[in-house]
Amino acid sequence: REIKMRKLDSTKVRPLKSEHLLHIQDHDFALRPGFGGSPIPVGIDVQVESIDSISEVDMDFTMTLYLRHYWKDERLSFRSNKNKSMTFDGRLIKKIWVPDVFFVHSKRSFIHDTTVENVMLRVYPDGNVLFSLRITVSAMCFMDFSRFPLDTQNCSLELESYAYNEDDLMLYWKHGNKSLSTDEHISLSQFFIEEFSASSGLAFYSSTGWYNRLFINFALRRHIFFFVLQSYFPAMLMVMLSWVSFWIDRRAVPARVSLGITTVLTMSTIMTGVSASMPQVSYIKAVDVYLWISFLFVFLSVIEYAAVNYLTTIEERKQLKKRGKASGMYSIDAVQAMAFDGCFHDTDVDMDLTAFSDRCEENETRARAASVSNVDTTRMKRKRSLKGNVGRIILQNNHVIDTYSRIIFPSVYIVFNFFYWGLYI
Repeated sequence: REIKMRKLDSTKVRPLKSEHLLHIQDHDFALRPGFGGSPIPVGIDVQVESIDSISEVDMDFTMTLYLRHYWKDERLSFRSNKNKSMTFDGRLIKKIWVPDVFFVHSKRSFIHDTTVENVMLRVYPDGNVLFSLRITVSAMCFMDFSRFPLDTQNCSLELESYAYNEDDLMLYWKHGNKSLSTDEHISLSQFFIEEFSASSGLAFYSSTGWYNRLFINFALRRHIFFFVLQSYFPAMLMVMLSWVSFWIDRRAVPARVSLGITTVLTMSTIMTGVSASMPQVSYIKAVDVYLWISFLFVFLSVIEYAAVNYLTTIEERKQLKKRGKASGMYSIDAVQAMAFDGCFHDTDVDMDLTAFSDRCEENETRARAASVSNVDTTRMKRKRSLKGNVGRIILQNNHVIDTYSRIIFPSVYIVFNFFYWGLYI
């Protein structure tokens, strides 16, 4: 009866076989292995699974990795005839000593727990321990955008012991430079990963001393093609579109003014869109240089027509005063006429158009008197003559500023692009 009562007593639980085998109940695992002696060496091995995101606005990155610790704790040694290790999950971690490694400059981090907590502990008969975690961490990356979007960013993830300085714990890479491995399929939408490297150093805190610190360094080079399509190419098109006004007749005020204002507003929209997706830094970025210079070219094309308009008005006034047409039926000067219909009225041009119209009528009369078989031929000649005269009239009425602008604006813009891409690439 007493034996049955002992079996039914639920308050007395027999220790687990694994805990009994590892002598967990016989030691104080709140103390590190070899407490009071030389620092315990803890090797680190990292496998990067993915780089989830990189944010320029927040200046951080998010990385998922496998973090593995290697150390030796003789208190966990056990006898094994076949020299096989024992593997445990996260339930045993709280009962033994593990290194307190944390991520420096970390904003957020967590251990994956689907379907169970992604923690593995492997103990070997001689007391060597392998402790593995699957972690996602978001850490700061101090970025320099002075060459954006032609930039290369260097980021690092730093590991360090929180409580144990170099007198108690020596943190090192387990296999040297080969301790850091990456997945071959890691890819990012805006960046190309140039290299991964592992390094080590020391960190000093005035109140606690020196600590071993490990670095996971990686260099990211930005893909330029996206920004060429979204920013650079539209800016080039707007600048070239503003040059179209140099080939429009100087008397077509509505056409040239509306074209200039449209290109200026479009450039402003492009610049606003680029700035909205970037952090508000206090220095000038490479894309700012290009967009502001392009905006300056568009703005100068509008100013160029303002100068042409002003000088043409002055010429009209001088010509009217010389011909004595400032009074009588010709009292309306060029400025007032432009106010009525939005076009300049050049007397020479009007006379040329009248003469041209008279010649057209004479040719038409002669064509009617000719035979019916020559009607088509006469019309073709008249159309060709019309095109030639209209082209001559447009060339005669272009201001000298327009003529020089057709050469100077494209030439200077090409030189600017040559130096810009040569400097930043």
